[in-house]
Amino acid sequence: MTTATVTAPLRHNFINGRWVASRSGQTMERRNPADLREITSIAPLSTREEVRDAVAAAKAAFAGWRDTPAPLRGRILGRAAALVEKQKEALARTLSREEGKTLRESLVEIERSINILEFIAGEGRRLGGETMPSELRRNLAYTIKQPLGVVGAITPWNFPVAIPVWKIAPALVAGNTVVLKPSELTPECAAQVVELFGQAGLPAGVLNMVLGAGEEVGDELLQDREVRAISFTGSNEVGSHIYALAARQMKKCQCEMGGKNPVVVLRDADLELAAQSVVLGAFGSSGQRCTATSRVVVEHAVADAFVARLLEGARKLKVGNGLEADVDVGPLVDSQQLETVLHYLAIGKKESRLLLGGDRLSGPAYDHGYFVAPTIFDHVPWDSVIAQEEIFGPVLSVIRVADFDQALRVANSVKYGLSSSVYTNDARRIFDFIDRIETGITHVNAPTVASEAHLPFGGIKATGVGLREMGRVAIDFYTELKAVYIDYTSLPA
Repeated sequence: MTTATVTAPLRHNFINGRWVASRSGQTMERRNPADLREITSIAPLSTREEVRDAVAAAKAAFAGWRDTPAPLRGRILGRAAALVEKQKEALARTLSREEGKTLRESLVEIERSINILEFIAGEGRRLGGETMPSELRRNLAYTIKQPLGVVGAITPWNFPVAIPVWKIAPALVAGNTVVLKPSELTPECAAQVVELFGQAGLPAGVLNMVLGAGEEVGDELLQDREVRAISFTGSNEVGSHIYALAARQMKKCQCEMGGKNPVVVLRDADLELAAQSVVLGAFGSSGQRCTATSRVVVEHAVADAFVARLLEGARKLKVGNGLEADVDVGPLVDSQQLETVLHYLAIGKKESRLLLGGDRLSGPAYDHGYFVAPTIFDHVPWDSVIAQEEIFGPVLSVIRVADFDQALRVANSVKYGLSSSVYTNDARRIFDFIDRIETGITHVNAPTVASEAHLPFGGIKATGVGLREMGRVAIDFYTELKAVYIDYTSLPA
């Protein structure tokens, strides 16, 4: 396939309701990771001063937005959901071109974004506290939730529509104003999301976006004392830095970071169902999601039969440009991620038994992109590098164990704690697993990757700090709880 180079327009920052050209004079070019001959976006490397402009606009808009009744704020989010629905095909194609995932996966991400907007829009009519009995006569006691002020959202490239939406939506419906710093790798997706919120009727300054590098734009958001809270999704290295700096400044902070998610397959499991689910969880989105299945822990008694099914399913996957209808696995997002995955593949070949893949793909369909074959390692030691460290690529480690108790110990042996799954028909084992697995999300006879808009999302241990995202609890991070006491003893009759 031959593709001519396409030159994309220069994107701008969105500040105080207007698209504003950066004053830095420096730009970053983004190319389609499936075909590097295609330029998908050109974005500025903005300055700290421009971040301060965005924060000032957000601060100026806060009082008016805070005083807008919450049901009306929710109504705007409802309009945004309708706009995303109307433009979902075009937005999904932009997502596939810029990030690399298949069009099918991009459409799923857009649908999830719509679900989040619809659910959070309803929180505008449920944004309340509690009324409680006072221990005193003729007294009323209750609580209310109030917005924080200006909040910063720092979002990653792997879900460049859904993650900005699930941070922006609860922040806005709670009455905050927002400054968004999206990943440098997906500026076009972020710009289109911001455009849709603007079209839905947000007042100027309520939502702002500054494009650029984390070292400048992200750090300035952290340093600015007018920013009352930071919501971050990304790597552990960056997240731990953000958490420490936010703590020193007494900012509210939530960080959603890495995962090393296990699927436990017990001897009584439906092996065909388990194998299909593991293939989906390990290789969907090229393994580039925090909930991806990176380890499968299987009892010796069924390991050979399970691995045979696993190989059969993985060999059917077609790797290629995600815009092609029959492609199952797209490219890695950029050269840095490619180098990381190749590094771990080399380690895995020394530590374990390679059953499938293990290399960068070459040939006419692959030479202009960052393609790696879906890879399966077997007989992986539970404490090996590839079993312990997050790879963020289409790489699966099969770890064989003697029994359920050993499976649980291995599943819990990593520093992360995001998602997990168990395949069994034994009710006692199911509930033992739910009670003892160290993850914030767990599934039974289902893949590790599934989540729904009205349930909390987040992990424990090194995966996450701060309050959960999504669901009704998402509002809690973006609000302060105030207790109110009214003594009406002396009020006139």
